[in-house]
Amino acid sequence: MKYLSIIFLAVATMSLYSCSDDEVGGGNSGGGDPMEEFTIYEGAMMTFTKADEADPTAAENQDRITDKVWITRGNNGGEIYNAVSESSSSKNVSPAGTEWAQGSISNIANLQFSSFRSAVGEPKNVVGKDLVLHLIEDDIYIPVKFTAWTASKAGGFAYERATP
Repeated sequence: MKYLSIIFLAVATMSLYSCSDDEVGGGNSGGGDPMEEFTIYEGAMMTFTKADEADPTAAENQDRITDKVWITRGNNGGEIYNAVSESSSSKNVSPAGTEWAQGSISNIANLQFSSFRSAVGEPKNVVGKDLVLHLIEDDIYIPVKFTAWTASKAGGFAYERATP
């Protein structure tokens, strides 16, 4: 009985310490409980496009990912922003409620998340880069690849992203 107890304690201890954040659904960059669950969108890819000069306040020109994050871009240049909580972009902050990383969703445990601008450098150079978008409040991670970015002050952009 003594040996059985020691074996049980050893197995329980190994199990407790052998779980990594990515194995149990944790590891978000916002801190918190490492055992916290998060969601990764792994469904079919969809394309979102906002045409040049299209009204950024119109629903069809916002990628309404969740009730808390609607991605769009103004027609005065600048970067993308979250139309739920912002009326225009704010350099090094927008889109509010999100953070971004360059890389693949399959490497999520090793990605470094930051603001959109910090993650991509100049937004006009974002086309073709593999990114991961983190919706902070919803704790959802989404693979994204920009396919177009209008460099003039027309506000156009397009990207592909995974669905739930």
